[in-house]
Amino acid sequence: MSSSNTVRTARRRTLRVAAAALTAAAALTLTACSDSDAAGTKPPGQSDTGMAADSGGTGSSPKAQGSDAPPSAPAKPDTEAGAAGKQSGKQSGKRSGGGQTAEGGKAGSAGRTQRLADGISTAEVTKLGDQHYRAKIVAHGSVLATLETKGHDDGLDANDMFVTLTLDGQVHSWMGGGQQGPGTFKLAGGWTAKVTKVGELKYRAQIIGHDGVAATLETKGHDVGLDANGVYIVLSSGGVISAHA
Repeated sequence: MSSSNTVRTARRRTLRVAAAALTAAAALTLTACSDSDAAGTKPPGQSDTGMAADSGGTGSSPKAQGSDAPPSAPAKPDTEAGAAGKQSGKQSGKRSGGGQTAEGGKAGSAGRTQRLADGISTAEVTKLGDQHYRAKIVAHGSVLATLETKGHDDGLDANDMFVTLTLDGQVHSWMGGGQQGPGTFKLAGGWTAKVTKVGELKYRAQIIGHDGVAATLETKGHDVGLDANGVYIVLSSGGVISAHA
């Protein structure tokens, strides 16, 4: 073999050994890199799961684990505004209900008590509306009778004590002075009463002044009364008439 051939063969062997050495070094480098990645890096999507487990003690949903930003909080119902609205409505409702009772007159206004002419009985007067009053005649804790104005005055003969209740809620009472009808009778204040019987427990009295008949009273099973310009007149269902100025 010539010297030139010997040199070429030696070079080829050297190149092969160098290539093998490079290959082995590359393999060692790749192995080291692979081990480093396995020890120092975290798979995608695992870091948030580990933090949630450490801090909260409970797992979160997959969507929350995969997101770096915290999940948005659910919208809270507007409880404060709702509560305030309900409270306002209650207060308004309360104010509205009170106004209706006062304006509508459904409940009678505070009444008053007045002593009557016999010194024993009292009249408990309550206003029910415009020119609408009620008077309970009470003695010894018992209600003996009730007077009520409904567009006209009212009156009562209570065992020779006469009581009138006028349209403006005034109570007047006096003792005695009754005259039994039928007949024509002189009354206080210059009035004349012509009393006639028109039925069982039904009498009529024409109240006559200087200009003729000024008013007419008629019993229909109950006594009646009248305020005749400051002269108070009662006609009973038994035909007894009495007046007091």
